[in-house]
Amino acid sequence: YSRKPKAVVSTQSTGEDHIQAAAAWALGQAGRHTPEHAKAVAQANVLPTLLQCYLRAGSSEDLQTKAKKALKNILQKCVHLPALEPLLHDAPPNILKHVVAQFSKVLPHDPKARRLFVTSGGLKKVQEIKAEPGSALMEYINVINGCYPEEIVRYYSPGYSERLLERIDNHMPIMTQ
Repeated sequence: YSRKPKAVVSTQSTGEDHIQAAAAWALGQAGRHTPEHAKAVAQANVLPTLLQCYLRAGSSEDLQTKAKKALKNILQKCVHLPALEPLLHDAPPNILKHVVAQFSKVLPHDPKARRLFVTSGGLKKVQEIKAEPGSALMEYINVINGCYPEEIVRYYSPGYSERLLERIDNHMPIMTQ
């Protein structure tokens, strides 16, 4: 007996796209109402499943459309960051924008979440995102980066360790007698 709502089970277990599409739609409708609804849906581990339905090459167009819409609906209300974190690593840019937007809304107001975001690898992942200058995604990244001291952002930026090693190579030791 599963304690998960039938819509969650349907997105995860059935091979029939029309059932999965209906379940994705229902979950999107439930998750879009309030942050509490979005958290409940997200805690059922639905977001990775919806992402999988959206990205799977064999999914019907209807399933892909409904999974994408459900993801967006839930993401726009979800402030439960642990549920969003896996999507930082797996989501394509059109979904990633919504994930990063939620982090940019929560992190400025939550010191514990900021610390966890660093220790979990989230800040490092955000530094690796290639965003167009002036895009909404870039703005969200800037808000997140503004939550941290500059040296922390630099430390987690791609290529930082190589730049430090270059400084060692180029550094002239001070000779004392």
